[in-house]
Amino acid sequence: MNEHLKTRRRHSTEFKSQVVEACSAPGASTAGVALAFGVNANLVRQWRKGRGFRPTGEELTRPALIGPTVTAPPAPSFVPVALPGAQPQAAPPADIRLEVRRGALAVNVMWPASAAADCTAWLRELLR
Repeated sequence: MNEHLKTRRRHSTEFKSQVVEACSAPGASTAGVALAFGVNANLVRQWRKGRGFRPTGEELTRPALIGPTVTAPPAPSFVPVALPGAQPQAAPPADIRLEVRRGALAVNVMWPASAAADCTAWLRELLR
């Protein structure tokens, strides 16, 4: 017989509820929660969509039994330091200049620096 084949595990509704609730914690990723609970991330995504698991009202209002908490490290603060003999910085350029190559597409763009946010949004859409 095929004794080397794994048998399919069955998870209780309570366990599924704990996993789904842990995914809703601030900063938690589906993959991180799945790893912490020892299940496949694709399975957790299915549970979150309601496939194979329908939480009852009690499970929706009960506090989460969360596994390891994932928190982002604090952002480092920048402290400018004046170096002796350093040249003063030149003024930033008035234009943003980009050369983007993607496959056969080559685009040269000059964008006003005052509209840097618009340039970022345009570039993000182009590279999708």
